[in-house]
Amino acid sequence: MEAWLQSLLNALALPEYGLSTVFVVSFVSATLLPMGSEPAVFGLIKLNPHLLWPAITVATVGNTLGGMVSWWMGLGAHKMVDKYRHSPTHLRALQWLEKLGPKACFLSFLPIIGDPLCAVAGWLKMPLPACTAYMAAGKFLRYLAMTFGLLHFWPSPV
Repeated sequence: MEAWLQSLLNALALPEYGLSTVFVVSFVSATLLPMGSEPAVFGLIKLNPHLLWPAITVATVGNTLGGMVSWWMGLGAHKMVDKYRHSPTHLRALQWLEKLGPKACFLSFLPIIGDPLCAVAGWLKMPLPACTAYMAAGKFLRYLAMTFGLLHFWPSPV
């Protein structure tokens, strides 16, 4: 298992693929596909410590753009969601989102609910620039905390 993980980390860290891999994985993982970008970010940084800030920046940009795609998907899915408009859970969630407004998109970094949250923000026609700013802030703080946390627990050998 350890050899497989090391070969995966080495492949992700190749200079010609490293940051572009992080971007693509971060972008795709922010859509409604169940995927995490943290291993790609950590693998690149672990093998190339000098890419710490570029990797966090590229992951944040990719994940934010993916969140924007989810926002647009939510905007386009308005008619389909109307079928469930009157369920109690749906009404509570809508009230909560309408109360918070675009600030709710800060929580887009959360697993399971984060990506659909961006789609619902689009469905509610919340302003894209404000939603994008909150998405970017939440996602940046997640990558920052995750990366420094993992580097703390798995320091590079001296």
